Amino acid sequence: MLESLITSKTRISLLLKFFLNPDISAYLRELSKEFGESSNAVRIELNRLTEAMVLQSSSEGRTIQYRANLNHPLFQEISSVVRKMVGLDQVIDKVLLDLGGLERAFLSGDYASGRDSGLIDLVLVGEIDRARLEHLILRTESIINRKIRTLILSVAECDELDSVFSASPILLLWDSETDASR
Repeated sequence: MLESLITSKTRISLLLKFFLNPDISAYLRELSKEFGESSNAVRIELNRLTEAMVLQSSSEGRTIQYRANLNHPLFQEISSVVRKMVGLDQVIDKVLLDLGGLERAFLSGDYASGRDSGLIDLVLVGEIDRARLEHLILRTESIINRKIRTLILSVAECDELDSVFSASPILLLWDSETDASR
């Protein structure tokens, strides 16, 4: 979908990287290596997105760190488009909110790091109807053309593994206490 509007694969990769998880920052060489693109191609797109104020840059020593500009007037809209492209809106609407005893849901793995790998790692916390989940996952996968891998934990198990999750990127999708989604 986005490929027909934005013809630069590098620009799409940058938008996915920074708008799937806006807490992430990265520098040129890191992005070049991750995307398998020349540093010049990545630099050009970083400059364009920074000039448009979609990204912010800051110097840290000899490197320049880039991150999403949370204050950009179109930040929410760009995030929404990126999530729709990846299919996270479908995951939230069709899977997360229809599971009954769900306490928390978050992404881990590639998507939490801002990489569109085609495999969505979804961690669900609570008392989940596994048969209903499996049915919803299969239906959602066919809609979004991505594989969804789930890990179901009880609240106690999640609390025990909190240190493991804090060591790797995670992205909270929904929390029953705050009803925080998207």
